[in-house]
Amino acid sequence: MNYKHTVEERFIRYAKIDTTADPTSTTFPSSEIQKNLGRLLVSELQDLGAIDVEMDKWGYVFGTIPSNSLKENIPTICFCSHMDTAPDCSGTNVKPLVHRNYQGAPIVLPDDPTQIITKEKQKYLQGKLGDDIITASGETLLGADDKAGIAIIMDFAKYMIEHPQYKHGDIRILFTPDEEIGKGVDHLDMKKLNADFGYTLDGGPEGSIEDESFSADGMKVTIEGLSAHPGYAKGKMVNAIKMAALLVDSLPKNNLTPETTSHREGFIHPYSIEGALEKASVEFIIRDHDTSKLSEYESLIANTMKTIADENKGITFNIEITEQYRNMKEILNEYPEVCEYAGEAMQKAGIKPVFDLIRGGTDGSRMSFMGMPCPNIFTGEMAIHSRQEYVVVQDMEKSVKTLVELIQIWEQRHE
Repeated sequence: MNYKHTVEERFIRYAKIDTTADPTSTTFPSSEIQKNLGRLLVSELQDLGAIDVEMDKWGYVFGTIPSNSLKENIPTICFCSHMDTAPDCSGTNVKPLVHRNYQGAPIVLPDDPTQIITKEKQKYLQGKLGDDIITASGETLLGADDKAGIAIIMDFAKYMIEHPQYKHGDIRILFTPDEEIGKGVDHLDMKKLNADFGYTLDGGPEGSIEDESFSADGMKVTIEGLSAHPGYAKGKMVNAIKMAALLVDSLPKNNLTPETTSHREGFIHPYSIEGALEKASVEFIIRDHDTSKLSEYESLIANTMKTIADENKGITFNIEITEQYRNMKEILNEYPEVCEYAGEAMQKAGIKPVFDLIRGGTDGSRMSFMGMPCPNIFTGEMAIHSRQEYVVVQDMEKSVKTLVELIQIWEQRHE
């Protein structure tokens, strides 16, 4: 593939644009600043020669590279990445730095020298000697999650438009807002997207194809206690704050928690607690790759709360459960070619495919259940949501090569 890639320069340009999502917002997108990147991407797609390019009122960016094949009925393939960055770490005033020809020495981030990236802690770097590493400057995240994916898709679009000799069906491009706060496809019009199969570009290590995600629910327990003057509260007061704390303390500590689980192990995660004497609430996220286990974890919480209520007369409680997303594997099992083609494309690009699972979810998790089976492909983004986030330039370039091979396989295999 004799081609001068543009992923590095594109990524640096996109990373400098603040697109932090706001989990407390009631608007969509949650932060208007995400549309600043969206407008730039619309302009760049138009300049490349894509058609049907627009950003809708919700902040979704669409574009099409039309089919150049003589074949009919080739599936339309969508490539998708998200524009927002996580609110876990500042995304304001990101200063991307390129560390050329990495040779294994610690990378000290200049704006905060206590932030040091080492190959001992970031073992992935041990296999990247000689590559170019992009980091932030130490005070912010980098935003490789998922601006690396955006840069890959944009470079891929450029390549395909400039090389019409490579035949393909219709290619749909989608950039979404608010993925990091779990709302990335809340307002997505799937009829407008009009794609048969998709791939998110939001994975990490070179060669990874993530075809399995968590199934996820949200759960909120609201507790109502009994108020009384604290000076005369004996036998009367039931403190809702204490009951909420007791609930959290009564749940497993050595298993079923994020900090004690890995691989396919699920968890119960209390992530927010608030309230006052009369009323308090605890919010949980419930995760497992086996969807049936979610109800087991939810019953554990509910039964624990019922026991507390039985032992502390005077309190009442209410439980709300919200479905968030489901394991994409349940859908992808019905369309094995989607992942098989991705693996074959990597092999053609000289990359060893590694099928893996996500201890989380992507927009693809939800889109798979919205009618577009959609696994996740690598970008080289690592140590995400942190000030030590980094991305490997050569990984991004290899991902572009994968997409070039992949879209041709879809054309070749379908009449």
